[in-house]
Amino acid sequence: MAKRDYYEVLGVNKNASETEIKKAYRRLAIKHHPDKNPDDKQAEELFKEISEAYAVLSDSQKRANYDQFGHAGVGGAGFGQEGFGFGGGSPFEDIFGDIFGDIFGGSGGRAQRGGRRGDDLRYNLTISFEEAAFGADTKIQVPRLEECAACHGSGAAEGTSPTVCTTCRGAGQVRYQQGFFSLTRPCPDCNGAGKVIENPCPECRGSGRVREQKTISLKIPAGVESGNRLKMSGEGEAGAMGGPHGDLYVVITVKDHPIFQREGRDVICEVPVSFAQAALGCELEVPTLEGKVKLKVPAGTQSGKVLRLTGKGIPSLQGYGRGDQLVVVRVETPTRMTPRQRELLEEFARESGEDMHPMGKGFFDKVKELFG
Repeated sequence: MAKRDYYEVLGVNKNASETEIKKAYRRLAIKHHPDKNPDDKQAEELFKEISEAYAVLSDSQKRANYDQFGHAGVGGAGFGQEGFGFGGGSPFEDIFGDIFGDIFGGSGGRAQRGGRRGDDLRYNLTISFEEAAFGADTKIQVPRLEECAACHGSGAAEGTSPTVCTTCRGAGQVRYQQGFFSLTRPCPDCNGAGKVIENPCPECRGSGRVREQKTISLKIPAGVESGNRLKMSGEGEAGAMGGPHGDLYVVITVKDHPIFQREGRDVICEVPVSFAQAALGCELEVPTLEGKVKLKVPAGTQSGKVLRLTGKGIPSLQGYGRGDQLVVVRVETPTRMTPRQRELLEEFARESGEDMHPMGKGFFDKVKELFG
């Protein structure tokens, strides 16, 4: 019977990308693998066919030859012939581990020999506005798994030690013959460790790790903001069977400040001034992150005017430069007046006329133009 078109076998078009070809092969290989279809000759033949198709279409040179000359361009090679095996450089090596993991429910048939790295941890830390601006040194309490002091991480009771697994003879994996495949899987008796514990440590119950509260010193760099993550290498949980620690990620949240707001490296502060101060000009004491400074408010300052204090903002997280403080002037209108104050303001209004309010005059001129 004539061979089917390789693209048809994998269910992809001729313009399919490498990723699409790989996904199609993986899906079909899992579906038709002989281990999922025992004693099913049709599934076995289909598996050979899709594997042969993938071996050609996953190799750019072979695919080009196939596109130009068809099956003759790749020598009509069948599965298992030269170029279609599972040795070094095989196109199957990068994906078979994942496929076998799905078939057997394991980790790609690869044994976990030796120590396993500990898990990474996350710690949520809330800091003040000032600590975020200038940095700080602090200590945090992190609950994590530590190596058991009683058994030094071996998991075996005092005076004993783990023994070599008799099933895998310490290899951590066992070999199976599955049809025309020779496969390895983690040893079911030692879970890939290569050793078994006959007398578990009473402190850790054979796990080699116990949960403890660890005090860790942390340096918060100047310029951090909410959402930043600080990585502390080796401060995560202890690894199993003597493996290395994972990492600790400290996620920063900055408290709101009653006076200041942050915009990038700049600090924003609203400062109220009276009508008289804004009109006549004045000198104010303005709060900053480092204390009060004097700021000159020019005569005729309008509400919303932004005055800049250079270099009074947030230091750069990269360690160079610093933002500014932006002072937003808010002119307050008096709500309670004495009779004398009212009399003076009325006199001021009479004296002012339109010339004293150029913004208002311009606005009403535009209204007249629009509405008549």
